Amino acid sequence: MYEYTSSKSLFERAQQSIPGGVNSPVRAFKSVGGTPLFIEKAEGAYLYDADGNRYVDYIASWGPMILGHAYRPVIEAIKKQAEKSTSFGAPTALEVEMAELIRSMTPNIDQVRMVNSGTEACMSAIRLARGYTGKNKFIKFEGCYHGHADMFLVKAGSGVATFGIQEVPGVTKGASQDTLVAPYNDLEAVKQLVADHKNEIAAIIIEPVAGNMGCVLPEKGFLEGLRKVCTQENMVLILDEVMTGFRLAKGGAQEKLKIDADLVTYGKVIGAGLPVGAFAGRREIMQHISPVGNVYQAGTLSGNPLAMSAGMALLKELNAHPEHYSELEAKTTYLRTGLEKVLAGMGIDHKINHLGSMITVFFSKAPVTDFASAAAACGETFKKFFHGLLKRGVYLPPSAFESWFLNNALTYDDLDFTINAAAETCREILN
Repeated sequence: MYEYTSSKSLFERAQQSIPGGVNSPVRAFKSVGGTPLFIEKAEGAYLYDADGNRYVDYIASWGPMILGHAYRPVIEAIKKQAEKSTSFGAPTALEVEMAELIRSMTPNIDQVRMVNSGTEACMSAIRLARGYTGKNKFIKFEGCYHGHADMFLVKAGSGVATFGIQEVPGVTKGASQDTLVAPYNDLEAVKQLVADHKNEIAAIIIEPVAGNMGCVLPEKGFLEGLRKVCTQENMVLILDEVMTGFRLAKGGAQEKLKIDADLVTYGKVIGAGLPVGAFAGRREIMQHISPVGNVYQAGTLSGNPLAMSAGMALLKELNAHPEHYSELEAKTTYLRTGLEKVLAGMGIDHKINHLGSMITVFFSKAPVTDFASAAAACGETFKKFFHGLLKRGVYLPPSAFESWFLNNALTYDDLDFTINAAAETCREILN
């Protein structure tokens, strides 16, 4: 049986100096109950908490650790750069090389602007779309999370969904009045919004594969329909690939799903675990960003040399060895098959959504295709499932509204361990 003495002590201590004891809300375990784990170190596919307990990791730092923790080329690149200084506040060759690498790996990208987070990337992309089109409104989708900028916190996913916050204090009506919301996978609702706000909508922003209401896949024709609407109405199609970029394929969701965006936002994998983000797109649009154009965006630490070094080390490996993606797909399929067998064999209602190395188990009878169906899944069963796996050494996202992310350091022994832990947990739930 695992002991959590040090984590409990650290959490009590943290609550005195940090709101809620955490620096990002989902980490607090409020939706699943219990004490959050404080992690001491990680290597490969494993996390080690402050009490020395080891866990098979299915969070991968919420996506970026696609080849596992403490990946040696990344660590060596960070060490090498740190000896030269951690920041200059001036241009570096690293930024140029990173932009060139992203362009070479990703279809439909002409120029890239580096920023410091996914939130900043999405916020900047919307501002750029507004400046480019001269229109103010934009469409997002219920359950999609594009960061915590005020305009995005309308019916958002991720932590907002986890905590059941429908109206976020501090977000004014003025900040959100230009945010239009449609159900995910509902193309007709989008068309109606466009008709109701003719010539007022600058952009549609969407997670091409949602990861912030659990893993929810686009239905056939949905993204293609959005592309057609944007082209017809002179609107900018923004794919939020903070999660999917360089995870689903070398070229992200654009490549995997064969959809061309006008702007794309990135994060996670491109920093290999360091804080980073980017927005990119067609030259015609990107030329409107300062200093070339008048749409202002800036950041003191944008293009930080440590983040560039780490991200390039990881992207170069993925670029040189695309077999990582097929290996991850095979491992995720193996995990899904094993979990399906366990859950179906025990008569537990479930649906498993999965694409590439993203996967979520929903405890639901009905298919999960949007936020409403994700929210209808049994949260109480998830809580029991989460804690049952945790005490057996498997670390899942502590929220039913988050995708799991596999890393390629996972072995088939790790996957079998997870499937067996799920079977023991399910027997415990049923008893």
